Amino acid sequence: MNLLNVLGTRFRTADPHHAAILKGMLTVVLFTLLGKLMSAGKEMAVAYRYGLAAEVDAYQFIYNLVAWPIGIWTSVLTAVLVPLAARMRMAEPEAMPRFRAELFGFALLLGLGLAVLAWAGIGAMLSLERSGLPPHSAQLAQAALPGLVLLLPLGLLIALQSAWMLSASRHLNTLLDSVPTIFIAAAVLAFANPGIEPLVWGTVVGGVFHLISLLVPNARRGELEPPAFGRTAPEWRAFWQGFGIMLAGQALMSFTVIIDQFYAARLGTGSIATLGYANRILSLILSLAAIAVSRATLPVFSQSRSDQNGDVYRVAIHWARLMFMAGIAAMLLGYVLAPAIIGLLFERGQFGADDTQVVADVLRYGLPQLPFYFSSMVLVSYALSQRRYMLIFWSGVIGCAGKVLGNILLVPGLGINGIALAAMLVYGLNAAFFWLILRRA
Repeated sequence: MNLLNVLGTRFRTADPHHAAILKGMLTVVLFTLLGKLMSAGKEMAVAYRYGLAAEVDAYQFIYNLVAWPIGIWTSVLTAVLVPLAARMRMAEPEAMPRFRAELFGFALLLGLGLAVLAWAGIGAMLSLERSGLPPHSAQLAQAALPGLVLLLPLGLLIALQSAWMLSASRHLNTLLDSVPTIFIAAAVLAFANPGIEPLVWGTVVGGVFHLISLLVPNARRGELEPPAFGRTAPEWRAFWQGFGIMLAGQALMSFTVIIDQFYAARLGTGSIATLGYANRILSLILSLAAIAVSRATLPVFSQSRSDQNGDVYRVAIHWARLMFMAGIAAMLLGYVLAPAIIGLLFERGQFGADDTQVVADVLRYGLPQLPFYFSSMVLVSYALSQRRYMLIFWSGVIGCAGKVLGNILLVPGLGINGIALAAMLVYGLNAAFFWLILRRA
């Protein structure tokens, strides 16, 4: 009991930022886990109804194309808008309604413009038979296109409302991310012999209700204005200043996936699939950490007026160290459980015991990136809260260069395992870069 009393006293007297981060992180982790469980249920429903049918190929083909710009917009918007909005709430709250209305209008116009471009561009690709899909799948994709392009305006508006909610340290948006999966699963299970329509319209209707579920809480708090189609708010200058740099940085970091594909393709048949199976497990761990860390720390760091005395920096370093230790624990646990996890999830049908061992080995070689990734996410949040967007750009350059260098050095001797291990160099270099630069500042 004495130990518990001492720990309780230390926690109560510690920097209040620690309590805010811990509370936010636990909330986000809980909501994210619930969302992942719902997503798993949706995948089971789709697999139950469709298996590996052409409808799934066509749906995924169109969905991934339209989701790509939404993903970039979401990442950049979260990184730029959350710190900017937190500062506005403290410094000039009277300017918030005007900027919210104009950003709403901008996102709506951008989404509609992207939808028209996607409908024309993807439609032309399918009509000219340049997609690489079999004829039947291409026809299904053509049928799905008009509905799924509606996700572009919906997705951009969803990301915007989610960012406004996150900037106020309200983490309900994390749980609401699972709303579309409920509608997709319901639509798929409602039809005994479904075509592609339940997938398409379940996704679209789910997106509509996802947007409504974000608009209603914001409206109740008086933080929702009708869209305004202008850019007269003075905050646009700060928004654009960070937006372009973050866009370039995100593009560079995402390019590492393309690099891996080219390297894996040279290693023979099945290499890309093996890397994909391992990356599905890793991406689950990485996305959980990224969402929990960024959504818990970024609002707390951003709400500090300044960091002239270094208090917020010390909090960031403390949490970076804690997350590094958490990454080591996750790495060791994952190493022990890798074969069991792969076998439980994938070993059935054409996926045999030998395949399980190969994929488990790749997964184990990818695990050393976890400590560096976990800790670097905290430092990235601190850099964003200080509006040091150029650091994000250079981290993208370092990450892309580190992936190329790691693959050159490791792939000849380790094969596909070298591709997985090279990710440790990417995030190790990034963690060292942020620690040295922020420490100097």
